[in-house]
Amino acid sequence: MADLSNLAGLVSEPSGEIDSSANNRSLRLAEKERRKGEADPFGLAAKYLSRVEAGTVVRGNDELERNMVRVETVALSKGLPPEVITVLLDLALSLNAGTANCTRVLKFLIPATVVPQEAVVKGVSWLCVGKMPMNAQVLFVRWVLTVFDLIDCKDNLRSIYGFIFSFVTEENLCPFICHLLYLLTMREHVHPYRVRKLLDIQAKMGRQPFLTQLLALYKVYRPDLVTLSLPSRVRTGFKNHNSTWKVALSAVQRKNKGAVLVDQSLSLDVKEKPSTRKRKLHHLAIPPLSSAFDSNSNKKVFRLQELRSFKELLENIHNIELPAQMGSLLGSALALHYLDCVQDESASLRLNFWLGHSLQEEFLLCPVDGSSDNTSEACRFLSTILFSQQFLQEGFSSTESFLYKFLSVWDGCLLRPQILDLLSDIPLMPSFYMHKLLFEPLKQLYFTSTVFFKCSLIECLNSMLVKWLTWHSVSALEGGLDISLNSNSTMTMTLSGFMDSVMELVRFVGLLASEGLRLENCHVLLLNQTLAFYETVCDMFLKYSLPLIIMPPAGVFYPALFATDSVSVDRLGYIMYRYRKNLTLAKKQEQQREQTFHISRNTYKEFNRNLQAMVNSMWNSWWSIPGSDIEIDKDLIALSKVAEPWCRFDLIHHPALFSYAIEFHRSCWPEKKNVDLGSIKIGKYWNWYMEFLFNQGFDGLNNFIRTNTGHSSGLSSQDDRQNHLHNCKY
Repeated sequence: MADLSNLAGLVSEPSGEIDSSANNRSLRLAEKERRKGEADPFGLAAKYLSRVEAGTVVRGNDELERNMVRVETVALSKGLPPEVITVLLDLALSLNAGTANCTRVLKFLIPATVVPQEAVVKGVSWLCVGKMPMNAQVLFVRWVLTVFDLIDCKDNLRSIYGFIFSFVTEENLCPFICHLLYLLTMREHVHPYRVRKLLDIQAKMGRQPFLTQLLALYKVYRPDLVTLSLPSRVRTGFKNHNSTWKVALSAVQRKNKGAVLVDQSLSLDVKEKPSTRKRKLHHLAIPPLSSAFDSNSNKKVFRLQELRSFKELLENIHNIELPAQMGSLLGSALALHYLDCVQDESASLRLNFWLGHSLQEEFLLCPVDGSSDNTSEACRFLSTILFSQQFLQEGFSSTESFLYKFLSVWDGCLLRPQILDLLSDIPLMPSFYMHKLLFEPLKQLYFTSTVFFKCSLIECLNSMLVKWLTWHSVSALEGGLDISLNSNSTMTMTLSGFMDSVMELVRFVGLLASEGLRLENCHVLLLNQTLAFYETVCDMFLKYSLPLIIMPPAGVFYPALFATDSVSVDRLGYIMYRYRKNLTLAKKQEQQREQTFHISRNTYKEFNRNLQAMVNSMWNSWWSIPGSDIEIDKDLIALSKVAEPWCRFDLIHHPALFSYAIEFHRSCWPEKKNVDLGSIKIGKYWNWYMEFLFNQGFDGLNNFIRTNTGHSSGLSSQDDRQNHLHNCKY
């Protein structure tokens, strides 16, 4: 029995050792889990929240609160990974953690990279259940709008378009649902019953901007279904809904800069003080091309980002799908080729919506920041827009609308080259809009800025005029009356309306130039920019087929005539020569009755007066003619004690040409110590001097003199020159 007893004792000892080993292993695993939790508290907190079930006690639940705080801290500092976004969105919308925690979670749901499409689709399914209170439903849709461009794919989201559309009947949700539908809508989504539903809602709520915007998009896809008359330029109907997440998104994106390119409209700071003229600009990067459909989708589409040549574009042009984010079209030559070839109005609407929203957010609603990095970023962004507009040979309507608002707060310094280049792309507009939208803000900037800004503005308006005239000449060749510069606009303009707009622009520049030259003491740069503008104006009839001739005001003509630099005088000679050519042709066509528009008799009188003043002062040495614009009292002239004042502005003594006369005199009479410029006018020396002068490159003066004085015919005496002047008048 003892042996059995001992055997039993021997058997029981190994059993105790096994139990002890299992307990130790459990302790080790628990310790490992504890250390892992300490090393990664965020992962542990996310895992805990994924296991919260319906009916969980919320009030007084310290563990739930502790894990919420951990996740919230990471979300607001680094952003949340996609898998955690899915977990938290399901936790919030299922109300497993209560209504209060639902709104709390949605407010710190900040993505670090992308948002999974399936998480949003599941969120819409929770929306259909109807358990959430209205404020939580609104917050969820606003969050979707904010992160829309971060959603990795949208094909499944478009497949539940009908479920989303059903919420337009909810008055509180309607503005946000319309915005989401606008971003998701494709041609196959537009059906008669949906149009009728929107029209019924509009009848009850009135013409709300968000409904009008969505109906306008529907009309683009199916004009046969939307017969309602809509304005050609619908103002932005969707407000900015992402203010709840602005600060956190901005902080996360700054930390994760370079990890993912996102929509710049999401990277803003909260506006804490009134907007001033300098803007704060963040992450103004054009988003990369990305497909709106999943790579595993059954749709036979060709992605824009896969295009490598224009040949591929032509071969696949009917299978190309627009990108998820329309802003990615900017800066890509092939994408812009596609946009220009297909003439898809829905694509233009989407692109203008994205661009208008981005410009509004980044340049009009941001606080002060003088950072050079932000300025260079904005410069690249605007340069990309300029490249795209020049490629398409027309401006975007959203850029035009932005400029009208921006001019009223612009200081004339911030991004001056880019803003002025964009301004020169503004299409033609009726003259009654020009004063309020363009002339008033530009006038204030012009008279309060430096001479260099004045020069830049005149150059900008000259470029604008050239583009208007070029479009008119193309329309005239095609025999069309529609001379609107924007192909996406339904606005047309008659020839008389176009002439009114051009006349207002030319007169406005004449006013700016006259006053600017007076204020800046006839600064040579400003004078030359002004003369460059009138080089365009003087050729409007011959070069651009526009039966309109406008003479420069006295405040421009006489500063150029009496300028001290030879370039200005030569340019004035060219301008007067071209005016003569245009008026000669206009008068000939009027006599032959080949045109219905007639040049005003006052225009001929102004030209003759300017011609007489210029020829008399430079050729006949009569610079002060009784009854003319430059008549000066004789007593006042006597007080100046200037010898022979009547010849001070001829081709020899003119301040701009005086040095050439001295050089010519020294070449002809090198032995003379006393300079007698009067000897140049004697005999053959005069013709030699004229040849010498014209060989210096003064082609404008050469054409003017030969056309208006007959110098090439050998007329050299003063009487012959005077008689020829009377014969060349109109």
